[in-house]
Amino acid sequence: MTVTDDAVTSPNRTNAASTAADREYVFHSWSAQAQINPLPLVGGEGAWFWDHEGNRYLDFGSQLVNLNLGHQHPDLVAAVRAQAEVLCTAAPPFAVDVRTEAARRIVDHAPGRLNRVFFTNGGAEANENAIRMARLHTGRHKVLAAYRSYHGATAAAITLTGEPRRWPSEPGAPGVVHFFGPYTYRSAFHAADDAEECARALEHLAQVIQMEGAHTVAAVVLETVVGTNGVLVPPDGYLAGVRELCDRHGIVLIADEVMVGFGRVGEWFAVDHWDVEPDLLCFAKGVNSGYVPLGGVIISDEIAATFDDRPFPGGLTYSGHPLACATAVASIDVFERDDVVGRARRLGEEVIRPELEAIAARHPSVGEVRGLGCFFAIELVRDRATREPLVPFNAAGPDAAPMVEFANACKAGGVWPFIHFNRTHVAPPLVISEADLRTGLAAIDAALDVADRHATA
Repeated sequence: MTVTDDAVTSPNRTNAASTAADREYVFHSWSAQAQINPLPLVGGEGAWFWDHEGNRYLDFGSQLVNLNLGHQHPDLVAAVRAQAEVLCTAAPPFAVDVRTEAARRIVDHAPGRLNRVFFTNGGAEANENAIRMARLHTGRHKVLAAYRSYHGATAAAITLTGEPRRWPSEPGAPGVVHFFGPYTYRSAFHAADDAEECARALEHLAQVIQMEGAHTVAAVVLETVVGTNGVLVPPDGYLAGVRELCDRHGIVLIADEVMVGFGRVGEWFAVDHWDVEPDLLCFAKGVNSGYVPLGGVIISDEIAATFDDRPFPGGLTYSGHPLACATAVASIDVFERDDVVGRARRLGEEVIRPELEAIAARHPSVGEVRGLGCFFAIELVRDRATREPLVPFNAAGPDAAPMVEFANACKAGGVWPFIHFNRTHVAPPLVISEADLRTGLAAIDAALDVADRHATA
């Protein structure tokens, strides 16, 4: 078929026509192309989006946990329009005021000695360049990364990734070694509580560093709060312990905050929750809610100085794109004016956590709820006593059916969920109203009746 401009803009456009055109021309990520049926998304406002036929959904995943300020925020839309009237694009070698201002505003909220910004187009490129910086700064080649992590799909970033999406890309970039991070609910260390999990996870990491040879390790990279792989909030003391290990051995600490930076967990950056300062901090997503692709690395003074008289061997055509930087400046303005960070923290503690704890008490399929700010996970199980997951690890096809049923029940209730393995995440836009947030949580509560059918009462 051939899709004309008139067909795309017609008020009579249908979901079926839009999906059929998509399937003819668009190749989708992470998908078996013949097995998908994408929903047309044609409009949005705040925490809501809708299709051609007027079906509305609460966006409980903020698209891919990037839409912190929601759909069509007027300040961000205005920033794109205003910047487009002045300068649409500029190559990285030029000094561009809006790029400088975006970097300054980001640094203003970054911890400690993180005072320079290298801009990228997204999170994967940020992680790629961060490990390049760490290797060149230290003269070492190994990078330690956690299992149950996701760092992007480019060559080195997918090698850092500690979950099954890495497997088809192996063998990957050399020098990456994986370790177990803390996860008390499914402890790899047979820990009884968070304190024990923290101590044993740090001892494990210390042993990995020792066995790999500390003098060969350039960096430890970790998601401050693990994102897609479970919203794993580190126990108090863990990040400080990793910082101490890195300091002891001259290792660069890289915090991947692509998903959890810019208010998601109720802090400007998640490391602030534990008062820990990394050497490099990677960001993307929430910096401008993805209105124009933008990411970057915030660099410590010490590492930046490495490249004072030595060229940094990396770059991107669209690094610090003016339209993207303009939306970042506008986004930070909104965050400051409306106390978005404080609001996310309050919604988490006053609405999401108590509501999820009440939901957990009602549903035998809920094994654990955990999170911070507007970033929580509900872990679903078949048996609370044994903690058997509702679906197996990396389930697909019929094995994944219970989670598919649950997701479909959420959608039928007007909520578009974020699902991964045996978990559903609660990650709405930070600007969601309290009423809409409670509506979405009630829809999840109702949908869990479907999951309960597969659980031992």
